[in-house]
Amino acid sequence: MRKGTKAAVIGGVVVVLVGGAAYGGYNIISALEGDATSGTAAPARTGPPSRNEVKDTTSKFFAAWEKGDAAKAATYTDFPQAATELLSSYGHEAHITGVKIAPGTVSGTTVPFSVKATVSYGGKSAPLAYSSRLTVVRGQTSHEPLVDWQPALVHPGLKKGDTLVTGDSAAPPIEAVDRHGTVLTKDKYPSLGPILDELRDKYGDKAGGTPSVELSIHHADTEAAETPLATLTKGRPGKLRTTLSASAQAAAEKAVEKFSESSVVAVEASTGEVLAVANHREDAFNAAFLGRLAPGSTMKIISAATLIDNGITKATGPAPCPDKAVWQSQTFHNLEGMRPNEQATLSESFARSCNTAFVKYADEVKVDSLTHEAQDRFGLGRDNWKTGIPSFDGSVPASGGPDTAANMIGQGKVQMSPLNMASVTATAMTGAFRQPVLVSPGLDDRELATAKGLPAGTAAQLRQMMHRTATTGTAAAAMSGLSGSIGAKTGSAEVDGQEKSNSWFTGYRGDVAAAAMTQEGGHGGDAAGPIVAAVLRAAG
Repeated sequence: MRKGTKAAVIGGVVVVLVGGAAYGGYNIISALEGDATSGTAAPARTGPPSRNEVKDTTSKFFAAWEKGDAAKAATYTDFPQAATELLSSYGHEAHITGVKIAPGTVSGTTVPFSVKATVSYGGKSAPLAYSSRLTVVRGQTSHEPLVDWQPALVHPGLKKGDTLVTGDSAAPPIEAVDRHGTVLTKDKYPSLGPILDELRDKYGDKAGGTPSVELSIHHADTEAAETPLATLTKGRPGKLRTTLSASAQAAAEKAVEKFSESSVVAVEASTGEVLAVANHREDAFNAAFLGRLAPGSTMKIISAATLIDNGITKATGPAPCPDKAVWQSQTFHNLEGMRPNEQATLSESFARSCNTAFVKYADEVKVDSLTHEAQDRFGLGRDNWKTGIPSFDGSVPASGGPDTAANMIGQGKVQMSPLNMASVTATAMTGAFRQPVLVSPGLDDRELATAKGLPAGTAAQLRQMMHRTATTGTAAAAMSGLSGSIGAKTGSAEVDGQEKSNSWFTGYRGDVAAAAMTQEGGHGGDAAGPIVAAVLRAAG
């Protein structure tokens, strides 16, 4: 028999159930019973289930669920095999008992509901309460009303392949502290919630703690940390020292809150240690470390270094800024209102963020010149950073055609995260690439990425150009009021389908380099600029 099929004998007739359509077994039995009593098959219903059908189906489903009868509950769904597996684990592996489900008001074919239950394990117990919702659909072959099976209806945190398990936590709890010993919690620093989970998952067993007993979600994605839902017995937390600075982190949290879909990272330039990482996003994604977006004109730091290191021009050398530039049939423009200057130096075109000045030099660089500069000097694009948690290492591919020019101004195929751009600024400041880290590499003996860094003369010219940008160029407004050794670069990256460009900004003050990105934030100085300035003000 073909794989994925099952046979059931009903009244002497062999019925073949295929794949996920096993729910037909329940409906075939019902149909055969109907034939036996009436002799005539009832006409198949079509269209969305009625309100009464929705209420009747959910009532039966909830009743079976409450009784712990996973097999019966599953028959009221359109994917009984998956439903049986997850609902069985709900009572067995998860040890959830005393389930009480309260349905809410039916809205069309959707029913919200709340669940109250008890998690019991090893003589300990804890209450569990949450809300979810389900939808009733009409079976494609049975035409019966059925619960549209989704793992999230069992618990909103569940995704396909996830399971609920109660027992010793995979990793002991941690008490994460900053570089000075200040305790870091997700209550005080909300952005750190997912990051602390990552740290616990990776370093909990190295920090000296003992595990908790808890109900948690074991994710199908083995790279994802477990999600705890209820704690029956608290473990003893181990202390994990991070490189973060509580004061810088507080400033970063406050700064990103002012702009939705924003992320920022600050690093200590002389060491590569991460001082702050914050995200203000609806999806809780750590875009600060894992974002992959075109960085706009902040990329001109690497592009300028490429021009200098390849002897094409220098800070005081020519970099004419025409109104437009054409490269392989693609026309590039500057920001609206920028006056052309055919006599401009590289420093001036950099400070004004002139796109055409860099595009005009595209025919003097090789297709892979920018790629080699990014890899060899700035340590980007080799997929070998080991920060302590998952991170993206940047990507500067050797792209031909119009992308050769577009990459020079941070568009085309170039992708970066705020972490990458903070590191780029730190390298420009010091001339040395130091791979960013969030926890000491000595904790797990991981080998950090290396790169040769910049020649002293190139680094000096980059600092001069970034200082000019921060004091009299496009970054001056955002950096206003910051004293000491400062420098910056703005960027705005256009994205297809967006009304506004993504706002990018990177800068330094003293020994601190920071970079931020705000999706659809407009010009670099409009949103990302104030975020970076606020962090530099607190940490610099």
